[in-house]
Amino acid sequence: MNAYLDEWVPYSAIITVADNASTDSTLDVAERLSRELERVDVLHLDQKGRGRALKQAWTESRAEVAVYMDVDLSTDLRALLPLVAPLISGHSDLAIGTRLSRHSKVVRGPKREFISRSYNAILKSTLAVSFSDAQCGFKAIRTDVARTLLPMVEDNNWFFDTEMLVIGSRAGLRIHEVPVDWVDDPDSRVDIAATAMEDLRGIARLAKGFSKGSIRLEDLSYAVAHRTAHEREAMPEVRSGLLGQILRFGIIGAASTLAYMVLYWALRMGMSAQVANFLALLITAVLNTAANRRFTFGVKGGQGALKHHLGGLAAFGLGLALTSGSLFLLKALHAEAHKGLELFVLVVANLVATLIRFLTLRLLMNRDSRHVDEHVAHPDEDSEDRRLGASLDREEAGQAR
Repeated sequence: MNAYLDEWVPYSAIITVADNASTDSTLDVAERLSRELERVDVLHLDQKGRGRALKQAWTESRAEVAVYMDVDLSTDLRALLPLVAPLISGHSDLAIGTRLSRHSKVVRGPKREFISRSYNAILKSTLAVSFSDAQCGFKAIRTDVARTLLPMVEDNNWFFDTEMLVIGSRAGLRIHEVPVDWVDDPDSRVDIAATAMEDLRGIARLAKGFSKGSIRLEDLSYAVAHRTAHEREAMPEVRSGLLGQILRFGIIGAASTLAYMVLYWALRMGMSAQVANFLALLITAVLNTAANRRFTFGVKGGQGALKHHLGGLAAFGLGLALTSGSLFLLKALHAEAHKGLELFVLVVANLVATLIRFLTLRLLMNRDSRHVDEHVAHPDEDSEDRRLGASLDREEAGQAR
């Protein structure tokens, strides 16, 4: 897991091994790993219960996104980035792996396959859920959502994640599903019969609570629908589709070029070509960067604005060198060149500078959208980055269903 994060995950991350009352050597092994590996932390609970461990790990996490996976790593880790991406972008609130998609590749016995499909069919028929696989031990949640949602979840054992998903779905949370490749652990010691009865009691409790109105979703629904403008602006919602970016950048670039031509022609009436070019290029460069931040890359608020404008000005400097050099070369070759020829040469040079500007701004703003920091949940700490937290859970009763 640690090696995979180093090589394939472009976010800073921490691994939390949640040991909940295990009686084997899990805690000793986890503590040794935490001493050997910088990113590994250990959470120990004296009471059993997967739900109890996840509640504590997720609500206390300083990460923006918390991930859960079984310690046996039954799920292929190549699904990790597709799992967390919609949460980091702000598109979704929860994400789950599903073994029941036609795109999933699953290796497990027919007994477990039958039990899993039957359980999810019962959920759909009794609670009208839309998600496909409540039991997959591969889930992620935005921690701001977790702090509101998890106190509403009563179960501390295996029914925990089902209850979390059902309540979240009823409250209007957006749940993203990722097909996973899954290889079942043949050594799992889960008591299937006892767990199934616990699940059925949990389903009955939720159905009763929803019918009587005792499960109040108003606070969670309100929190989802009315996230503050500060929270929305703190998350750089960069539009990453290259074709869309090129189209929007092209429209803004055409407007900027037109503005540049008008400014240059007006300024050239009273000053030299080099001075008119400098002022026209500077004004349109600042306006161009601001427009592209908002419309091309979808970056809202002031986060990273200074860096983006400095990058834009650096591109402006290169553009100035290109256009000024073109003017110098034109005058050297044709001293009496007409203003119309000057303008044509400058427009061509400006198009080259525009391409450089696009590549510079895209690099800066897309990089910002991928950067993660552990402190975003605490406004008194550094909030520019985000951190991804992964919890590995193991208890005495076993691992994944």
